[in-house]
Amino acid sequence: MKKSLRFGTAIALAATASLTLASCGFGGGGSGGDAEGDGTTLDLLVPSYSDATQGLWEDVIAGFEEENPDISVNLEVQSWDNLESVITTKIQGGEAPDIYNGGPFAGFAADGLLYPAEEVVSSETYGDFQESFLANAEVDGTAYALPLIASARALFVNNALLEQAGVAAPPATWDELLDAATKISALGGGIAGYGMPLGSEEAQAEAAVWLWGGGGTFGDADAITVDDPANLPGADQIKKMIDAGATQADPGSTDRSPLMDIFIQGKIGMQVGLPPTVGQIEENNPELDYSIVPIPTQDGSPFTLGVMDQLMAFQNDGDKQDAITAFFDYYYSSDVYVPWVQAEGFLPVTKSGAEALGGEEALAPFLEVLPDAQFYPSTNPQWSATDAAFKALFGQIQTKPAQDVLTEIQAQVDAG
Repeated sequence: MKKSLRFGTAIALAATASLTLASCGFGGGGSGGDAEGDGTTLDLLVPSYSDATQGLWEDVIAGFEEENPDISVNLEVQSWDNLESVITTKIQGGEAPDIYNGGPFAGFAADGLLYPAEEVVSSETYGDFQESFLANAEVDGTAYALPLIASARALFVNNALLEQAGVAAPPATWDELLDAATKISALGGGIAGYGMPLGSEEAQAEAAVWLWGGGGTFGDADAITVDDPANLPGADQIKKMIDAGATQADPGSTDRSPLMDIFIQGKIGMQVGLPPTVGQIEENNPELDYSIVPIPTQDGSPFTLGVMDQLMAFQNDGDKQDAITAFFDYYYSSDVYVPWVQAEGFLPVTKSGAEALGGEEALAPFLEVLPDAQFYPSTNPQWSATDAAFKALFGQIQTKPAQDVLTEIQAQVDAG
């Protein structure tokens, strides 16, 4: 792999997984949630992070059941596209899983559906989490979810295309990015300067890259403020990029995953990517000459979009609390958790995990920028509606005035 990194040494992970969002179906022993004989059965609902996700969870479950023969775990793996509708349907039908791996959780906590995190792990396990990640899982000072994996984003740069376009160095500011991307697009031959995915898969992420990079915000735990005037500079810059021909065709309907495949093929100059992108490149185009650098911002100040997914436990049956605790303590033990998070290509959320992976180099840039991470306001009960509104509406910025799009998103959020 030909890769150069514009960073110093830092803790990092080796990425070996490629992200896919196809459903992996069911694993384990059916869909039950009741005790079998004198034992306890836990239902575990998780999303697919990669083609390896189901097998990785099955390995965890096999080891856990061997050590805890009185507890069995039913595994259900869903695509990210289906996950939120599946969990909503299960809750409405009174069939919430005992353990759920997802994103937004504040609404569940507000409805009294979740155990406080400290009630379903030992004090040793709870104390091993990085404090900043635990704080991001709190609602009114109480953590209702356990950090699972973390990720940061950075700009992947095709060094060869930059050189062909006469760009001396990767951009650090919006003006530099616009200039570089326009020159790369001018190379022709189907080359795009900047990959801008504003489609429904992850429009909220690309929006955050730009809106927050200009000093904007989606809000906080108390209020969602998409139509805040501070978001307009970033939204306007998106339109500048599109209007200048600096992006791929039809960015408003382009999803991130297929667009990143095009970057990996060498047809895009720059695109914001995730830690697992390193593994995808290694697998699919190891000769790609690329760099990983910080995301350009309006004034060049450091910034990254941080994402943290969680595990949470639903209070379905008080008799299962001990079994849930046993599962969490087993999963977060270093010998189990570290291989799992490393195989999926993400960043560990535990102190022991960071220490165990201290010698890895492949994704040093992501941990380097993690201290400057900003997170979605996921503890706001309206975050799920905000996330959905961005995915449904933000792509319209390709053809509509930026302020109109922000106003429309805010109106949908406010309408519930």
